[in-house]
Amino acid sequence: MIVDTLVFGQRLRFFRKRANLTLDELGSLVGKPAPYLSMVENGKREPKLSLISELARNLNVSPAEMMSDELPNRRAQLEVLLERYQTEPMYGELGLSHLKATTRLPDGALEHIIGLYEEVKRRSQSAVATPEEARTANVALRQAAAAKGNYYPDIERLAVSALEASGYTGAGALSQRELFKLAQHFGFSIHQVREFPSAVRSIADQTNGRIFIPQRNELRTRAARSVILRTLGHFALDHDDPTSYSDFLRQRTEAAYFASAVLIPEEAAVPFLRSAKKDRDLSVEDLKERFYVSYEMAGHRLTNLITERLDLRIHLVRSDGDGIIWKAYSNNGVPFPADADGAIEGQRLCRQWGTRMAFRSPDKFAIHYQYTDTDQGTFWCGTHIEADREPSHAITVGTTFDDAQYFRGRNTDHHSVSKCPDGECCRRPPAALSARWEGAVWPSPKARTHVLAALPPGRFPGVDMAEIYEFVDQATP
Repeated sequence: MIVDTLVFGQRLRFFRKRANLTLDELGSLVGKPAPYLSMVENGKREPKLSLISELARNLNVSPAEMMSDELPNRRAQLEVLLERYQTEPMYGELGLSHLKATTRLPDGALEHIIGLYEEVKRRSQSAVATPEEARTANVALRQAAAAKGNYYPDIERLAVSALEASGYTGAGALSQRELFKLAQHFGFSIHQVREFPSAVRSIADQTNGRIFIPQRNELRTRAARSVILRTLGHFALDHDDPTSYSDFLRQRTEAAYFASAVLIPEEAAVPFLRSAKKDRDLSVEDLKERFYVSYEMAGHRLTNLITERLDLRIHLVRSDGDGIIWKAYSNNGVPFPADADGAIEGQRLCRQWGTRMAFRSPDKFAIHYQYTDTDQGTFWCGTHIEADREPSHAITVGTTFDDAQYFRGRNTDHHSVSKCPDGECCRRPPAALSARWEGAVWPSPKARTHVLAALPPGRFPGVDMAEIYEFVDQATP
């Protein structure tokens, strides 16, 4: 039994006063001293079930009514909020002494104190992050991942513990029954709903232990498994509300790692990959099919394991049809385009790279394998275009020329030369074309409003928390 001591204490005080009993009088009825009951009313002690039953009997209410999580009135709500807010680190940073909500403190004063703190909290958490700050956070996160070979043993151990709780045996993909059992292990049930806020992938109601996701027609089964596990990952990793965009980004990355480590367990994946390496037949698509995950998740999981466990270097990039990088990782020296601060997100890949050549392939929905000569050496890659995404995106996984010997597709005849960023290639057109058309062509670019926009404000950028609270409130039985 889990009792919210602050809420229970408020309900106890409400029912005691309604019965016109003092603490001493109630204490004599239930066999407890008044100071003890005072601590219960102030949320300092958790009552035993036997005491709850005695209190309910003597106050003429049912035990269920006594233990309801609904506060009896606005004053009780304010007192509970005051107590909870004073335990938050941000409140502690104000350097104020603890304030007790005695009867001498008017309701109006409490409303002002709560309102002022909530506004201070809102302003602190709603600081707008600029694209430059976001790129800086991304650079730091990517460099930290590369330094570790993108392998995080602590999260791997958490995934193993979660899998043990689910009953997963390591044979095949994680089943729906095992997934729901794992959610139950963390205290949650899964609910698919029709009307769902568009800005979020899932909503976790921590009070009632429920995770909401869109119905199957909005979220396919494979994607739903990932969304559920990413949500559970935040609780497995004990994440608090993010305090900055950098913190928000780190939490998302860790939760995604947890999800992939559960769906593609290290203990099952490593022997599978080692066997493929021995046969010189490593492939993202086999990992995808073996564990029933998306191509992107299989590619990311390969980056987690291949350096630490197979001693191979790798790169991964997600980009759109224009070659714009959405996210990327590398520890093999591939020369991603970057700005002066080292950020690669938003940069355009060379049109000679396999990622962009795949979009011009006669069969662009088959895996496009290619070698590309660059000023940093020759790199091999395989590119998969996601046919079910609009607009289309490409997932590319690649390695060095030497390590390509272990991958399927290494015998490809596709070979190109990239002279970016210095030669006549993408940034600098061939001299003959420049001489013919310089000053005679005026392109009209599409407006990219996100280039000038700040990132959405809030603890969870871009999320309307009022909409989320309304959704959860309406979904509560």
